[in-house]
Amino acid sequence: MSPIELNKRQDTILQIVKENGPITGEQIAERLNLTRATLRPDLAILTMAGFLDARPRVGYFYSGKKTMTSVTESMMNLKVKDFQSLPVVVSENMTVYDAIVHMFLEDVGTLFVVDENSNLQGVLSRKDLLRTSIGSQDLNTIPVHIIMTRMPNIVYCKKTDSLIVAAKKLIERQVDSLPVIHETDKGIEIVGRLTKTNITRAFISLAETHDL
Repeated sequence: MSPIELNKRQDTILQIVKENGPITGEQIAERLNLTRATLRPDLAILTMAGFLDARPRVGYFYSGKKTMTSVTESMMNLKVKDFQSLPVVVSENMTVYDAIVHMFLEDVGTLFVVDENSNLQGVLSRKDLLRTSIGSQDLNTIPVHIIMTRMPNIVYCKKTDSLIVAAKKLIERQVDSLPVIHETDKGIEIVGRLTKTNITRAFISLAETHDL
């Protein structure tokens, strides 16, 4: 990567942070008699380039790096366990009608189906339920295990997986969420779910950490 040429104001910002860090964006703006909004592009460039590091509610530090290394390292260190949410599970004997109601009440796009031992047996998507609803079938008589997607066709992740890897699975398989699982001698325990919303929240968190 070729060296980044900084303008005069960016050089001045670096000098201020070197001498006074940690220092907030507002404090830097005061020293330059500028608004925080005016400095935002400069601070973003210096942080993205690795010259500065930032911590929420603390401020900017001088890192001396001149690459995207710090941002890349932070991104690769994001783990599923730090952003997963609670899974919404249903019994494999629940009827399709009750599953539709449950999905609506929980406001989710995916239900995870478990057996009597709470082990993962299948996944129910909105498409599965919609497909079954079309026609004259009595939805009160059809158990969800008849229409659910079963192993080994279920894509999943684990708590210790990289968030980048999990995000790729979501995109490649074109699903709304992944079950977060823990494998035991008795079966596959579901311990969480990872959605596109979780992924979005993670990258917003990364951007805020680096004040991008």
